[in-house]
Amino acid sequence: MVTAFSPDAARGFDDRFSAIRTAAAERFAAAALPSTNEEIWRYSRIESLDLDRFVPAESSTSVEADGVDLSALLADDEPEVIGAGAPDVFAELNQAFMTPTVIRVPHGHTVAAPIVVTHHLAGHVDHAPAVFPRLVIDAADDSDVTVVERFITHGDETLEVLVAPVLQVRAAPAARVRYLALNEAGPATWQIGNQQSVGDRDSSTMLATVTLGGDYVRARTEARLVGPGGSTKQVALYFAGGEQMHDFRTIQDHDAPHTHSDLLFKGAVQDTAASVYTGLIKIRAHAGGTTAYQTNRNLTLSEGAWAESVPNLDIETNDVKCSHASTVGPIDEEQRFYLESRGVRPEVAERLVVLGFFDEVIGQLPSGPLTDDLRSRVAAKLDIGSRQEVLT
Repeated sequence: MVTAFSPDAARGFDDRFSAIRTAAAERFAAAALPSTNEEIWRYSRIESLDLDRFVPAESSTSVEADGVDLSALLADDEPEVIGAGAPDVFAELNQAFMTPTVIRVPHGHTVAAPIVVTHHLAGHVDHAPAVFPRLVIDAADDSDVTVVERFITHGDETLEVLVAPVLQVRAAPAARVRYLALNEAGPATWQIGNQQSVGDRDSSTMLATVTLGGDYVRARTEARLVGPGGSTKQVALYFAGGEQMHDFRTIQDHDAPHTHSDLLFKGAVQDTAASVYTGLIKIRAHAGGTTAYQTNRNLTLSEGAWAESVPNLDIETNDVKCSHASTVGPIDEEQRFYLESRGVRPEVAERLVVLGFFDEVIGQLPSGPLTDDLRSRVAAKLDIGSRQEVLT
C-alpha cells in the first residue's frame, strides 16, 4: 500500500466524483505494481519508479482558444466517455486523483480554432508532486474539432514531477477529431500516459504526439474503430538525448468492417538515450474490407544510444490489406556524403539529414502555429548533443 495514494486519500482529494475516485483507488491498492517481467513493460524503466517519493496534487491546467466560446464546450459532468476498464495501474491512479477537462462538441458544430489545453508542471522543494490530468473530447455527430494538449515545466526543472495523464476521445458518426500532444516537460519529469479513442461510422480521428522533453516518457495509445467507414491516423515525432527514454505502445484496433488506420512514428536518439516502440495492428474476424498500415523509423545518432522497434499483427480475417515496417540505424552515409561533397560542414549536414527525416511527420501535424518552431527546437537539441560529444 502506497499511503499517499490510498482510498482514504482519494476520498479526501476532491468532493467531485468521490465514489468513482474511491473505487479506482481500491482497485489500485489491490493491484500489483508493474514489472519489466511483464511483456507490456519490457524494456521500460518502470522498476526505477518509487511511488513513495510522490504525493498527489491537483493539476494546474488552463484552456484557451482564439475566438471560441469555451463556455459552450467545457463541461463539468462525469468525465468518463469510454466504458473500457483502465489499461494499467497509472490509469487507475488517474481516475482516483484526476483533474478533469471535458470538451463536448455539439452535433454539427465546427470549432474554428484549435483548443489549447496546457498543463503547467512544477516541482516542490518539500515533496515530489504527482499530477493526474484527464482530458475528454466528446465529439457528437458531424462535428469538427482540433485540440492541442501541452505539458510544460515551470520553475526549477531539476525538481521531480510525476504526471500520469489520460486522454479519452469519442468520435460519433461522421465526427472529425484532431489531437496533438506536445511534451515540453523538464528533465526531471516522469510521464506515464494512456490514450484511448473510439471512432464510430464514417468518423475520422487523428492522434499526434511530439515528445522532446522529460526523463522517462511513456505513452500507450489505443485507437479503436467500431463503425464501418471509420478511419484513424497516428503520427509521432520523438527525439531523446542525454539519458532520456521515450517509450511508445500503440494499438490499432479494427472492430468494424471497411475501416482504415495508418500509423507513422519517427524517432531519434543521441548520447546514451533510448527509445522503444511496440505496435499492434488488431483486425477482428468481423472487420473484413479493412486496410491498416504501421511504420516506425528510428535514427541512432551516437554510439551509446539505442532504439528498439517491435511491430506486431493480429489478423483474424483474410479480407484485409495490411503492412508494417520498422527500421533502426544511423544516418544514411550516402545522404551525408552528398551534402559534404557540396561543401556542407559535417555537423550542418547531420542537422539537415535529421530535419529532413522528421519533415514527413511535421508536415502532418494538425496545428501549424504551435509546430512551426519544431525544426529549430530539434536543431537546438542536435547542437546540445554535438557539444556534449565534443566535451566527452
